[in-house]
Formats: sequence, C-alpha cells, structure tokens
Amino acid sequence: MEPLIITAAITGAETKRKDQPNLPITPAEQAKEAKACYEAGARVVHLHVREDDGSPTQRMERFKESIDAIRNAVPEMIVQISTGGAVGEPFEKRLAPLQLKPDMGTLNAGTLNFGDDIFINHPNDIVKLAEAFKEYNVVPEVEVYESGMIDIVAKLVKQGHIVHSPLHLQFVLGVPGGMSGKPKNLIYMMEHLKEEIPTATWAVAGIGRWHLPTSMLALATGGHIRCGFEDNIFYHKGIVADSNAQLVARIARIAEEIGRPVATTAQARSILALPAK
Repeated sequence: MEPLIITAAITGAETKRKDQPNLPITPAEQAKEAKACYEAGARVVHLHVREDDGSPTQRMERFKESIDAIRNAVPEMIVQISTGGAVGEPFEKRLAPLQLKPDMGTLNAGTLNFGDDIFINHPNDIVKLAEAFKEYNVVPEVEVYESGMIDIVAKLVKQGHIVHSPLHLQFVLGVPGGMSGKPKNLIYMMEHLKEEIPTATWAVAGIGRWHLPTSMLALATGGHIRCGFEDNIFYHKGIVADSNAQLVARIARIAEEIGRPVATTAQARSILALPAK
C-alpha cells in the first residue's frame, strides 16, 4: 500500500473565528500553522487566504504573501492553492492565483448546492480552468462532491483538457448538498474512479462528523486524507480542536499504528507526479 499523504486544509473560506478561535488567518499565522502541520505529518497544505479582518479573498497579492511565508517557514511543504474561493467568488478572480505557480491547485469538477448557497462551476468555466492549469504548468487536484463528477473528469481527460497523469482526485464528502461520507458512498466513489480513470490516485475530505469515518476507510483501502479547520473544527464531538496540527497528528498516529507509513515529501511528490525538489 502506498505511503499516506496527509493534506492540511488549515483555513478554508467558510470557517469563522467565532466558531474556531484558533483559525489561522494572516500569512504569518498560516506559515506557523503549516510548519506545525508538516512536523505532525502533513506534506501538503491546502490554502485559502483571508484579509486581516477574516474575510475570504482570491486577491493574488494576498496569496503571494501567504505562499512566500509558508515556503520560508517550511520549504519542504507542497503548496496547493484553492481556485474555489468562497461561494459566489467571480470565476476570473478564482483562476488568477494560478499565475503564482504554486505546486498544485484545486480544480472543481461541477456545480452543487452548498448549504444555503449554490457553488457554481459552469461546464465552460471548468474547461477554461483546466486549460489554465496547462498554461501555468500547475498540477491539478480535482475536487469531486458526488459520483457524477467522476464521469465529468473522465470526459475532460478523454478530450485532452486535463493531461496530468497520474491524476489525483479529492472526494469531498459531507457537504450539505453533496454526497455524505457514509462508507458505502466512499467505496462506490473509489470503485467508480477505478473504472473510469484506472491510473488515478485519490484522497478524501470528510466534512464535519464524516471526517473520522472517511479517514479510517481511506487508511485501510489505500486512499489519502485531508484534514483541518476548513473541513472540521472539532477534535471530539463538542470539543474544539487546539490546532490543525492536532488533527494531523491524530491521523499520522493511527496510520503508524496500523502499519501504513506517512509519506516523506519526496514520496508525496512522486505519488502526485510533481517535479522533484
């Protein structure tokens, strides 16, 4: 079984400090948290950025500040930016930070109800975004929220809009409006992906109460795991986590106990088909 890649989604666009007082917002806070997560076992940091008042932004200058701070604090960390932004962010602003040439970026594969909002990813914009990944030579991680999006991704690969191989997909399960993180759903997603894109690797981000159930199944079946305050603010039910690193450390500890090693940076870059450093 492949070594485990843990991705730390440290901030997100929706989590608020009133709910999670330890949420890192400024570039300096994000860099400190990224370093702690790396030391706990994470090899990828999934990055949304905020203004100093906590409001989500896709402002390229702010992304550069955070990326530079993280790379200075922990140069070994793989930096993956979000092109999803906050729900309702204009598409051109979502796409723009790819120009900064991060290691990776997210490519959302479809539209879905997102709580009380709608997360819109028009088919034409998905193609445009896929082409931007090629233009800026950034490796995509494709975000899928329900099984039909796997078919969309397979079509984009067949049409040549997505060319990176092996492709890495993230199953985001438990968003209100998308598939839940029930074990049967994750098993179906991984089996469906194997049929449509046999060479692809996958990870899972279980939202809220689905974080641990999906993570345990991924550990046992060869998937990779995303954790952090973007997806889940609690360590146990009703107990707010002290830090993103605390959530990372729990996954790394369980992985070690069941005999699945946490990936080194070099191993993670190899699995994700990133250039070696």
